[in-house]
Amino acid sequence: MGGISIWQLVIILLIVVMLFGTKKLKTLGSDLGSAVKGFKDATASEKNEGQASGKEIPHDKS
Repeated sequence: MGGISIWQLVIILLIVVMLFGTKKLKTLGSDLGSAVKGFKDATASEKNEGQASGKEIPHDKS
């Protein structure tokens, strides 16, 4: 039982492009990128607010 090879990934990518089209995938990629950027900005501002108020944000040590 091996992992996924590069050829299997290429075939999957071609199928996805044929199903959705490049324009739809480009839009989806930019939406996902902006969502990730917004999440990073929100977590950074939350961390900065916690440090500015003198409160320490507890971290889970799992």
